[in-house]
Formats: sequence, C-alpha cells, structure tokens
Amino acid sequence: MSPGEPPAADGAGVAALGDLAVTQLGDPAVAALAADFWETQLRWDPVYATIIGDRRFDDRLEDRTPAARAAYRAQVTALLDRASGLEAVPPADEDRLTLGALRSLAEGQVDAVDAGLEDWTVDPIDGIQTFILDLPDYQPIATPEQGAAYLARIHAIGPALDALVDRLHAGLAVGRVAVHQPVARVIDELLETAWAPPADWSLVRPAAELAASNPPGWAPGEADELRRAVEAAISDVVSPAFVRYWEMLRGVILPATRPPERPGLLHVPDGDAAYARLSRLHTTTSQRPDELHRIGLAELERIDAELAALGRRVLGTQDLPATLARLRADATLRFATRDQILGAAQANLARASAAIPAWFGRLPLAGCEVAAIPAHSEAHQTIAYYSWPAPDGARPGRFFVNLFEPETRPRYEAAALAFHESVPGHHLQLAIAQELTGLPAFRRFLGATSYIEGWGLYSERLADEMGLYPTDLDRIGILSFDAWRACRLVVDTGLHAFGWTRDQAIQLLGDHTALGDNNIRNEVDRYIVLPGQALAYKVGQLELLRLRSVAREALGERFDIRAFHDVVLGSGALPLPVLGRLVERWVTERVAAG
Repeated sequence: MSPGEPPAADGAGVAALGDLAVTQLGDPAVAALAADFWETQLRWDPVYATIIGDRRFDDRLEDRTPAARAAYRAQVTALLDRASGLEAVPPADEDRLTLGALRSLAEGQVDAVDAGLEDWTVDPIDGIQTFILDLPDYQPIATPEQGAAYLARIHAIGPALDALVDRLHAGLAVGRVAVHQPVARVIDELLETAWAPPADWSLVRPAAELAASNPPGWAPGEADELRRAVEAAISDVVSPAFVRYWEMLRGVILPATRPPERPGLLHVPDGDAAYARLSRLHTTTSQRPDELHRIGLAELERIDAELAALGRRVLGTQDLPATLARLRADATLRFATRDQILGAAQANLARASAAIPAWFGRLPLAGCEVAAIPAHSEAHQTIAYYSWPAPDGARPGRFFVNLFEPETRPRYEAAALAFHESVPGHHLQLAIAQELTGLPAFRRFLGATSYIEGWGLYSERLADEMGLYPTDLDRIGILSFDAWRACRLVVDTGLHAFGWTRDQAIQLLGDHTALGDNNIRNEVDRYIVLPGQALAYKVGQLELLRLRSVAREALGERFDIRAFHDVVLGSGALPLPVLGRLVERWVTERVAAG
C-alpha cells in the first residue's frame, strides 16, 4: 500500500489496516493495544464499521442493552489498564501520541456510557428513526452474501427499537425523561414514516435497484426475491416497531416530558455528573462550565463589535440589533429555490478546492461532492453536515446541505458553511486522516470532537485568509457563524449547568447571530439532546489559533503556514492536549534546526 492509498473495503480491509499499523509502529505492544481498541470500537458500533468499509458486521445493529453497555465498559477499562502499563516505560514519540490519543478516546467512551443519555434521550436529529433510513447510502449490495446481511440488519431494526422503548421505560421509572419539544418532533418524524407502504421506504432502494439491473453473480430472480424479502421485513418488522415506538412516545413519554423551562441536565437525577463527563468527552479538557461560559461571553463581546462595524459598512445599519434585523428581514439576502442552494454550495467547494495547494502540502486523494440532506430528515435536521468518504474510493466525501424551505436560508451564510463542511474544513481534515499510513486505524478513523469541529470552525476564517470570500456580505456570514459557536459555549453551559430555559437559549442566539428562526430552534433542541457536543467547536478553534500563534512567534520569518497545517493534519484527530504537545515538539525541533 503506497502512501495516501485508502484501505481496502472488503471484509478484511480494516484488519489489514491494523496489520499495517503493527508492522510500522515502534513498540509491538502499543500496536497490539491500538488494534484491540479499534476492534472493540467496531464491534460496539457495527454501522460505523460498514460506513468505513469493514463489512464483517453488516448483519447487525448496535446493542445498547444494559448488559451490553456494561460489557463494553469493562472491555474499554481493561484497555485503559493496559495503556497505563505501557506508559510506565517512556515510549517513543509516535507511540506516545498513540497512547495519549487512545487514553483520551477510551476515557471518553467510559464517560459516555456512565453519563447514561441512552436511557432517556429522544433525539430528532440523529436518533434511530432517522439514521437507520440512511443505511442505503452506506451499505451497498453487490453479492448475495451482502444482500443476506442487509436483510438481517433490516430485521434487527425491530428489536433495536424495542430495546430503546425498554430503556425509556426504565429511565422514566427513576425520574430520567426527555424534554417536550424534541419528543414532539420525533413523534412527527415517526408519523411521516411509520405507516408508509413498504415500497416507499428508503430501505428498499438498494434491493430494488439491484433487482432492476440483472446483476452478475446472482441467480435468476434472486435479486427480486431479496427486494420482496426486504419489503416483507419492513411490513412485518420495521413498520410495526416504528408504530410501537410512536405509541410509546405519544402515550407514555410525552405526557411525562420535562417542560421547556427545565431542559438542562441539572434537572435530571445525577445530571451534574453526567454533564461533567460529557463536557470532558467532547472538549478533551477539564475546563469547568463557568470557565467555558465566561469564554463564550468574551468571544461574543469581541465578535459583536466586529459584526456591528461590518454591518455599518455593508448595510448602512447603526448597531448590532439593526444589522441582525436587516439580515433577517431582507428577502433578497435569502435563497429562492433549492437549486440555488445546491449551486452555491458546489461553486464554493470548487473555488476552495482550487485554492488549497498554496496553503496545504498534504492534500487528500478522495474527492468531495455536494448532496441534499434526505427528505425524510430535512425538516428536523441542522443546516448541513459532512459524511466521510469510503476508504476504498467507492464513495466520495459528501457535503450534505439542507434545502428545506429555501426562502429561509441566507445567502450570506453559504460560503462559510461550505468551507466548514467541505474544503478546507471537514473533508480536507477527515479525508487526509483516513489516508495516513503507518498509524493505527483508530487514529485514522476516530478522533476528538474538539479537534474535528475546532478544525471546521478554524477553516471558516482561514478561508478568508485564502481569499475565498468574494464580498463583505459573505464575511458577515463568517462573523455570524463565529458568534453562533461562541453562543454555543454560553447556551450549552447555560442550559445544562445554570438552569437556563429553552426560550433563554433561543433568545441569546437570536440576539447575537443572523441565523434564521427555524435554524435557531433546531440548534437549541440539538444542544438539549446532545449535551456538551456544542462546546467542542470554540474550544477547538481557540486552541488551534493559540498553537498557530505560538508557532509563528517562535519561528518568526521561518514560520510556514503549509508546514504548520501539515503537522496539525498529519497525525489524525488528536485530543487537544496531545495536539499541543505535538506542535510544541515540532516548533522546538525547527528552532533547534535554525
């Protein structure tokens, strides 16, 4: 396998990746630990395994029963014990990075299990009722064996939903229950899907396309038989499970939900401890809620002044409230059609892709394309997201953009959004990480939220340095988005540590960003169901900017932005403290080299 070549996507692909890491790392014991950790993660999240090309687990869904969670926690804890033993003897630099990254990720997984969100959270954005419908995008069927595995996974949806219902009942019994608005939204999502005819479900698409293509390697009628079997599974297993989930949410959970006046974790038994764990998981730091809250307020003060000044110059407005009011009221500043949104995203991606060689020495081999967020989730989904490429090159990276109600989507946000989600943001970082050689698989395919999302936010302003924003109106989008992520520090801690109401969170975002009302409400509900995740963006961005400033100050005229970016992107999505040590070592070596 040559440098930068993606791993194979057949059943042995990820195992081969682990073997490669073992042969190239300095300490075989570190390599073996890394391989065992990676295997544990794949078995814990079999859908993710499918997404990255390991097809061994195509026939199953995640098992989140109490017994399975306890077993997984024990496995990860045992891996941490092994890491402690290896750290007792100072390892080589690369092995030290591996152990630091593994320890942080493993401790985060223990924190996630102990936080117990799965016992009571109802998620309209990434819940099973939405992500399961995206399986056709990630699980292609080429052989009868793959078809059989896909059918088995469809059958597994029923038990998975029933297990979720059991967990929600158990959580309710001890006073742990979700918030009203997210539950109501999931009820709406289920209502739109549960009673649809089997042939209308997205889950049928791979088998239907296969049946229509007369594929080689299939007996006559075999592919059509698979299509009928998938439709029967939807009719007999999946649709009834969706209905049971809907009935339970509507009849049991919704009447007991917490009101919007009490949406935070501090209103849930053991919620304070859970929030501490989740904050540590997503930021990879030990910063306290009050500290993060103050950082967010300070960032808002700075960005507010910049946005007000730019509004005066571009829009002729007098202050920040007038600037935001104009941005929201002027229909000419918003898109008119879904095609306009797609076209702008494609143009921004193309412009950025042409510019990156001057700013990055290491470039990804995988391409990136723009796609529409699926219709079954667009009304409740965030404005955009990124999906990583298949390691074997069969699927490019995809920048998914929300086309729902285009008249509510601001034009001035489109460029910053594209640069965050695609290039030089998530696609550049994640695709490069996948293509790194000589590293354990987990460092290529897993990573710290604060690094990944911090890089995305860092990229929005970096794109301005790269000359990618054509107008000052587009730069308003940079500032609005930066304020949005500063708001996240204030809102997330406000909700979960300081007792804010849902309306308080909505008000803050409305007062400091130009986000549309629909996006603001979706965002606040996201913070409610994913505590701590929203902290990662600003924390990561500020650390990347700090490290860049340290490197520039130490190196002076010898500072090379391409070399700095290559160092930051060249070791996977490291926890922030580990990344800091890596950059500091790089700076020290360059200073010593003169």
